[in-house]
Amino acid sequence: MTHPDLEAQLDAYLDGELAAVDARELEGHLAQCPECTRFRDGRLALRAAIKARVPAFQAPDALRQRVRAALKSTARGSLRGVWRPLALAASFAVVALGSWNLALQRAAGDTLTDAVLATHVRSLMPGHLSDVVSSDQHTVKPWFNGKVDFSPPVYDFAGRGYPLIGGRLDYVGGRSVAALVYGRRQHVISVLLWPTVRGAAAATQTRQGYHLLRWTTPDYAYWVVSDLGLAELQDFAHLVQRADSAVAVTLPR
Repeated sequence: MTHPDLEAQLDAYLDGELAAVDARELEGHLAQCPECTRFRDGRLALRAAIKARVPAFQAPDALRQRVRAALKSTARGSLRGVWRPLALAASFAVVALGSWNLALQRAAGDTLTDAVLATHVRSLMPGHLSDVVSSDQHTVKPWFNGKVDFSPPVYDFAGRGYPLIGGRLDYVGGRSVAALVYGRRQHVISVLLWPTVRGAAAATQTRQGYHLLRWTTPDYAYWVVSDLGLAELQDFAHLVQRADSAVAVTLPR
């Protein structure tokens, strides 16, 4: 069995819809192929995450009764009065689909938040904070050349009490991102950014004692993470936003 064959049949296998002979063949292949086993485990993890994060929507009792009544009317050969219950059923289906899409969007947002927070926490382990250690923005910025497909803006706010510590390469949401590291007394601030093609509303979250602030500019998506007090972290975020705005005004578009 080739790998493409397994990928094409795996969902049917996991749903119990694969013929017995094909299921035995697939299981035999999995027992001998670590790569396909990892693919199956990843698909199982994805299913578990969707099941855990996306709520199940049950049809209301009123809808069930109307559908049953419509089916009985059809069975008696009468179509009179059928279309109104079916139209109501369709409207419930549209609402459920909209709720499903919203739940998926929220789950995706939660997954990205978890990834950003995990990146910051991992950086606090010894030896992971910075790949390039420098308080000079003209050293940190060119370090990213060739490592990411964009040129991240780098600012130093030492005069405002938020000195630049360095930068590192990180991986979030399926892509390489630039991570800038700043300090505030004994606290570490991570600024993660990457190019964006669409805007998102600014937001503030708190998880596990860490504050996460996010916003977008016409060019970049920004995430700022730290255990610093929220008021000071918001002050820092405003410094970054003002610096970006000043650059946008001076650069030709």
